[in-house]
Amino acid sequence: MFDALKSFIAEVSRSEQAGKRFDEDDYRLAAAALLIHVASVDGATDPAERARLSAIIEERFGLDPSATAELVEKAEQSDRDAVDFYQFTSVLKRTLDDDGRLKIVDMMWDIAFADGEIHEFEENTIWRVAELLGVSTRDRVLSRQRVARDAPPETSVEPLPPGPWSPPPKGGA
Repeated sequence: MFDALKSFIAEVSRSEQAGKRFDEDDYRLAAAALLIHVASVDGATDPAERARLSAIIEERFGLDPSATAELVEKAEQSDRDAVDFYQFTSVLKRTLDDDGRLKIVDMMWDIAFADGEIHEFEENTIWRVAELLGVSTRDRVLSRQRVARDAPPETSVEPLPPGPWSPPPKGGA
């Protein structure tokens, strides 16, 4: 009888934990919601962005495919319900150190580069989130350069066209 009661209590506590696996104070939910926002901020979530999103979540958070799908579903809902980024960045600032917050910015750039082009809304979102996370402008720019350099060739972004900010051509006036 005692074993049955013990088993029942263990089962109930397991189901409560499963239901709260990704609660609002979980940094993984906050990070995933920001990644989803970056993937969809340009108006369309490209299949490459979707695939890269799942891969990043699995790799970085050590989740299996079903847990990844659950986190993505909860993060999509969380992103839809959000009125600003503060609810996500405040969780990340409380739970992650400087290096961890920079890795979130790296993951956001990774998602932005996944479809082969950086949209101005993606860039602006990453800039705003990095500011809220306390990531310096220098670190954000270096993060973008690092992720762009490491991006697979099929997703690499075209260089900017020459303009007034470009160095003068060699051997020319």
